[in-house]
Amino acid sequence: MIKARVFLISTLLIFAFTIIGCETNTGEKNPKGLSKGEIGFSVYDMQYEYFQGMEKGTKQGILDLGYGYIFHDQKSDQTQMVSGAQDLINQGIAALIISPNNPEALGPIVEAAHAKKIPVIVDDIGGGNSDYDAIVISDNIGGGKMAGDYAIKNIKAGSKEVAIIKVEPSAIFAVRRGEGFKSEVTAAGFKVVKELSGHSKQEEGYSIMKDIITSNPKVQAVFCENDPMAVGAAQACIDSKRKDIMIIGFNGDKIALDAIKAGIMSATIMQSPYEMGKETVLLADKLIRGEKIKFDDEKKKEIYISVKLITKEDIK
Repeated sequence: MIKARVFLISTLLIFAFTIIGCETNTGEKNPKGLSKGEIGFSVYDMQYEYFQGMEKGTKQGILDLGYGYIFHDQKSDQTQMVSGAQDLINQGIAALIISPNNPEALGPIVEAAHAKKIPVIVDDIGGGNSDYDAIVISDNIGGGKMAGDYAIKNIKAGSKEVAIIKVEPSAIFAVRRGEGFKSEVTAAGFKVVKELSGHSKQEEGYSIMKDIITSNPKVQAVFCENDPMAVGAAQACIDSKRKDIMIIGFNGDKIALDAIKAGIMSATIMQSPYEMGKETVLLADKLIRGEKIKFDDEKKKEIYISVKLITKEDIK
């Protein structure tokens, strides 16, 4: 019922903005005057460092290939996502790249784009049940396993109790990180004593970590499915005078790298949103030219971008 309502609301918004239009950020032509049409990019929220990197890679890839660039910031708002994407479609773009605030609301957007023969490439977050043409994501399960392996190798003795602070359930790809971590540590004899959602927010990572320290004082490591929550968890450990708990994040955000350098976080799994952005453009170009795409997962139309473990030794 909820999904049906989301779909209906999105469809009504698509219809409304098809009629009245909306304001989209100013585009940019290729500086060499080689524009082959324009590619639109609708981003989740530019207030976050992760999406800033994604936008830079997307823009650079588009201009490098000779397309014009039109950009829209959803600002973490579903209505903005729907209206902005429809405005891009109405401008006659050659392809739509989108990192959706709400994947479940993507269906009408993809349908509207396909009705005008515009391919849709999703960058991270999720595709809902829409018929997108391709989706680019990090190797989230592999990254979670990296984090688990790091914990296993660096916890030599003790309770072998660990916990996971999870992102919001709708971030279906990011939750794979915890799944990878859990499979790795449990296979090595560790026990996951708590799994709670911090909804990707730093302040919730802090409050959940405070709860873990109280309810599970023997916990030795906590894996957070993104870096803002990890930084919040690390601060909670400092405030509780628990410097003995290993905190591992995921993203490679500057705030996490600074925390690792300062010694209050142990590690993070670094994604490359810049490379993810560039990859979506290569896929868009292939689809525009009618070429077939080779997927890492053909059924789900998924393309994976590699990640890497970052510790203090890796930060200059």
